[in-house]
Formats: sequence, structure tokens, C-alpha cells
Amino acid sequence: MHDLDLTSLRLFVAVCETRNIARAAEQHHIVASAISKRIAQLESTLGNVLVERNRRGVAITGAGEILLEHARGMLAGADRVARDMAAFGKGIKGQVRVLATVSSIAEYLPDDIASFLQVPEHREIRIDIEEALSRDVVSGLREGLAPLAVCWDAADLQGLQTRPYRSDHLAIIASPSHPIAKKQRCTFEETLGYDHVGLPASTAVHTMLARAAAIIGKPISYRAVVSTFDASLRCVRARLGIAVVPREVAQPMASTYGLKVLPLTDPWAQRRFAICFYDEKRLSPAAKALAAHLQSLATTREDPSPRRPRAAIKPAAP
Repeated sequence: MHDLDLTSLRLFVAVCETRNIARAAEQHHIVASAISKRIAQLESTLGNVLVERNRRGVAITGAGEILLEHARGMLAGADRVARDMAAFGKGIKGQVRVLATVSSIAEYLPDDIASFLQVPEHREIRIDIEEALSRDVVSGLREGLAPLAVCWDAADLQGLQTRPYRSDHLAIIASPSHPIAKKQRCTFEETLGYDHVGLPASTAVHTMLARAAAIIGKPISYRAVVSTFDASLRCVRARLGIAVVPREVAQPMASTYGLKVLPLTDPWAQRRFAICFYDEKRLSPAAKALAAHLQSLATTREDPSPRRPRAAIKPAAP
């Protein structure tokens, strides 16, 4: 098999995404016949029909779906090469992209990366952090969108190499006038008789709480569903209900909002984060150094004192 041409793969992906050769040609400012010729060459090289033409455009075959998945990863890798080479031209000696969950970004990751960059030999390394849901963090890593990821270690990490990172503890956030605020700590079951402020169903926290409630045999009554921890705290302050939020996120803002933080005593409320990658041997020196730095903090005792408030979290969830 001859080496696959990246330009042909890029045009093939465009056809798959638009489901129309003419539309893909317009996007890339070439004639449709040129795209048709390249797809025919791909089909000849691979020995499979990749798309089937019809009146409305094209339909992707089973072989085409497989190639599409690989093509996206190859193109993402090529784009990273181009960015890294451009970065070297600007004097940056290393560049690492990290996919991370909101929880890790809201709690420890920015400070930990900052401490990494303060080391003299790391000062010319650039770190790009992209926030996403746990499932999207893992899928992005598998698709080659980044060499490193930080997420909850209960995510589906099969096939990936992992290293331990920090941990957090889920807690109940309530207004001082709420009945449960009389307690110092509580179990999740004790909260099921009250209205909750929840996160979207696609988040890891929502999935964890739904599973816990199913085991207990009681439903969760959601009075409001919001997309960020900050919004959760605002709803609690407005007395719309109580919320389950990482204690490390809630404590810095609890006094500002006048809220009570009650740690959950359930064993699953203690969450651990993991550093994930495909193969440590394939990591760039900069990525390997960052992973080692973050792993070194796994044994660091978490600071129980309130952390300084951060800027509002972007509209995503952990």
C-alpha cells in the first residue's frame, strides 16, 4: 500500500462531513471532479468502496467510516506537527496540549502547571489546556487530539496508560437556613428528601449521583439543572435547593455566598483524578516532564484550607 496522501484524506473528511462532493469542493476552493478523482484513488489504494453517490449527495460505506476515524486522527497529528514547528520558530522550545475536566481545572491543575513552568528549564514550554466533559476528554485522547489528559479515574480508561494525580471530596452545599445545614457532615441518602440543584445528565457527577440513588432505591428531586459549579452555588444561594459540588471548589466561595459546606461521608464521595496517555515512550520530552511533575503531586497532602477564588468556570461540566 502506498503512503496515504494527507490532502486526499482532508478532502475525504470534508466530503464525509458535508455528505456532498460539490459542497466540499466549494469549501476547499477546488473543482468537484478533482475531489472525485482523489476519492477514486483512495478507493483503489485501499481496495474498498468508501462512499456511494446518490441523488442527495453521498453516503459513507462501512469501510469509509473506518477510514474517516483514522483520517481524523492522522490529520489532527499533522496539524499538531505544524503548530509545534511554528512554535519553535517563535522561540517556544516545547508545546503540550492537555485535555482536562472542569473539576481538575477549577481545583488544582492551573496552579500545578504554573509551578511546573516556574522551573527554569521549563520556562520555554507552552501548555495549552482545553476543558471538556470526562467522556470527551477520554475520546479526545483516543482520537489523538492531545498527548495528555486529566480526568476522574472512574472514567472508561481501558487501553490507556494512567498515573495517579490529586483527589477531591464531594460535599453538600446548602444555605444556612436549610434544615440539612444543622449537620456538620451527612450521607447522600440523607439529602434525598430535599430538592437538588443538579448538573447535566452528561456529566460524571450526575452519573455518579444517579447510580448512588438507584442503589439506595430513592429518586433525586431536581428543582434546577445548570451547567457550571458557579451556577450551582448561585442557585443554592437563591434557596432553590441543595447541590453536590467538590468541597475544593465550594470552600473558597462558600463564605462569599454565605453557604454551608457539608462533606459527604459516602466512600464514593472521595474522587481521584488520573493523568492519562497512550504510551509514555511516545510522549515528547516536554509532555513526559509535565506528566512526571503532575504525578509527583499525587502524594502531596491536599491543603484543607480554603483556596483562593478563581474566575467563573466556562459553560461546561466535569
